[in-house]
Amino acid sequence: MANKRRQFDLQFKKDAVRYVELHPDISHEQCAMNLNIGRSTLSRWLKEASENGGEATFTGSGNYGNELEKENARLRRELKNTQDALDILKKAISILGD
Repeated sequence: MANKRRQFDLQFKKDAVRYVELHPDISHEQCAMNLNIGRSTLSRWLKEASENGGEATFTGSGNYGNELEKENARLRRELKNTQDALDILKKAISILGD
């Protein structure tokens, strides 16, 4: 049975980043263990916070910063679906053409 991915709310992510900032004597790996999250997850949150001038936005899955990003994601999905359909049609034509 597959494990379900854990989801963290915005406040937890901000608190985790703050925890690392308040404990410079503890390694990031140990901080992640103390918070019961993966080291790579914590590193990603720290990177996102530093890229935004210390402000942790953490858009996450399905949460868009603005309408333009939302529209961009929709168009990317639509393009991928269209490309997949075209690939299927090309394969069908090559099979039927033989």
